[in-house]
Amino acid sequence: MIRPRLSPPQMVNMSFGFLGIQFGWGLQLANMSAVYERLGARPDQVPLLWLAAPMTGLLVQPIIGAISDRTWGRLGRRRPYFLVGAILASAALFFMPTSSTLWMAASFLWILDASINISMEPFRAFVADKLPPEQRTSGFVMQSLFIGIGATLANALPWVLTQLGVSGNTASGIPLSVKYSFQAGAAVFLLAVLWTVVTTTEFPPEDMAAFERAKRGRRGIGALVGEITESLREMPATMRQLAAVQFVTWLGLFCMWLFFVSAVARHVFGATDPKSELYARGIEWGGFTFAFYSITCFVVALMLPVAAKATSRKIVHGAALLCGAAGLLSVPLIHDQYLLLLSMVGVGIAWASILSMPYAMLSTALPANRMGVYMGIFNFFIVIPEIMAALAFGPVSRTLFGQDNPNAPLYFVMIGGVCFIVAALLVGRVDDAPRESAVTLPSHASIDAPSVAVRT
Repeated sequence: MIRPRLSPPQMVNMSFGFLGIQFGWGLQLANMSAVYERLGARPDQVPLLWLAAPMTGLLVQPIIGAISDRTWGRLGRRRPYFLVGAILASAALFFMPTSSTLWMAASFLWILDASINISMEPFRAFVADKLPPEQRTSGFVMQSLFIGIGATLANALPWVLTQLGVSGNTASGIPLSVKYSFQAGAAVFLLAVLWTVVTTTEFPPEDMAAFERAKRGRRGIGALVGEITESLREMPATMRQLAAVQFVTWLGLFCMWLFFVSAVARHVFGATDPKSELYARGIEWGGFTFAFYSITCFVVALMLPVAAKATSRKIVHGAALLCGAAGLLSVPLIHDQYLLLLSMVGVGIAWASILSMPYAMLSTALPANRMGVYMGIFNFFIVIPEIMAALAFGPVSRTLFGQDNPNAPLYFVMIGGVCFIVAALLVGRVDDAPRESAVTLPSHASIDAPSVAVRT
């Protein structure tokens, strides 16, 4: 089926839900390590407590992708999953900061991450469903734009509330600025996703009778697992090459997300006690600098399609990753809190490209009838390095840097910069050459059109 070109307002509507999704992710990424420490977790325990995000992503995203590929109803194919995930995630965000114990906060994080993954996975396939190949780079960049806006607002909100006079803690020690931010995030998440659900439509299967026959023939858990396994075995070469890039890139990102805010509090502010006022100020400033890289992200996102057209998506992505490496590797040299904003410019450039270029390259190499399941499988190469980080960073920290070493967070930020350099080198191996090809699948695997011609 030839997709019509969408206008800029239509592309805004279809991507607006990502603002809410990233608002939820941003609050979590910038604040949960500090929340865990406030509730009594040691620094070397924090990575293990983050297992919720990768484990739910590993399980939920390919399953939701495969199920949404074979879904059609009043809300279409992907939108039912946007909505259900948003309702559950909003509830978890609202109650998260009321946690009184470490196990309660960890439990809410599992619910939150599973729900966010239910909403987020279909959004990637949604772009490829709705847009012709020549608009997909712009479509994924539009998602990157709203991710940047959502993360900026989320990361800055606790700091802004503090400046407006919000002070004090909950009974369990969580700052009220964080509590109110999470509860505001619950409303933003739900309303943003509702906007996309209400203002967009989806294309039905071209042959509804064939679609229904294929769906009836592949029911049950066994068929679902078989489809995911079969898709893994038949993974396109471009996807395999991008998988290596993603794996190393996201290992570097998790080094940053898990440890940057703590590194700011300890290295730049000189705080040693996680419950001290100085440490709280460092955490707030670390979150604010995250907002600055997110601001850079949505400004740079507007330039990426032009840069990719003038050069190539590979060149743009490799250069952006090197900018991110420079930003992270500069942190040990910085002792002025305001100079951290400059380091986040490089990270913001990398983040804008990470959120768009790999998906733009990937979408034109995938069969349309498996877009959802392959986008879910692609998430493996995000969550597997996160699982490795959660399981290994604690022992690595204790073995290499010593128990409770105050400089350990800074060392991990530097490791993240090295990972970005390796990922930039791996981009050169990706096959993203312009070509006209017919992507086909065996007839027994088809659930929509039997083949689709694509242009990269």
